[in-house]
Amino acid sequence: MVREVATPHGPARITVRRPQPGAGGHSRVRAALLLGHGAGGGLAAPDLVAATEEALAAGLLVVGVEQPYRVAGRRNVAPTDQLDAAWLAVVADVRASLHDGPLVFGGRSSGARVACRTAGPGGAVAVLCLAFPLHPPGRPERTRLPELAAPEVPVLVVQGARDAFGVPEAAPGRELVLLRGDHSLKADRPLLRATVAQWLARVVPAG
Repeated sequence: MVREVATPHGPARITVRRPQPGAGGHSRVRAALLLGHGAGGGLAAPDLVAATEEALAAGLLVVGVEQPYRVAGRRNVAPTDQLDAAWLAVVADVRASLHDGPLVFGGRSSGARVACRTAGPGGAVAVLCLAFPLHPPGRPERTRLPELAAPEVPVLVVQGARDAFGVPEAAPGRELVLLRGDHSLKADRPLLRATVAQWLARVVPAG
């Protein structure tokens, strides 16, 4: 199912995928995973597709979120406050119309930043960061570590070992798994899939 959701900055678009009955050994949907795209990419990014498929196999509802600037056809990413406000509007819609249980926030690159910044106000139970952009390439002094450190719930960072946007360190409550390759996370999809599946099994309530 694909539909638009009204936000303070124009309509976002969500793609809703439901797990097969009995997926993951559960008779009902036990949580929902919301996934956001990168600044210049969409929901078809290979790592987002892999995370979606693993979440569905685990019995989670998956909601892919396209930000209003992309729905409107603009190339330039919106300011962070607009991204966050739009995301939280989608979260409210998901809770009201799709799933009122536990929500996991996630995304790749810019979408991972949004997920981290909104985890607290959005009530996420965990955060999945695919290729978190720790700093702009070649500018380590412009760190975004405070965003990554903001969630007070379990965080998984899956990062390419040669990511030009930097590689964060693990910390209490924050797991780090390094894959071969760069920011695209295309080099080792089997490990990416296994990592996401195992982490979801640990952090999502059994229900």
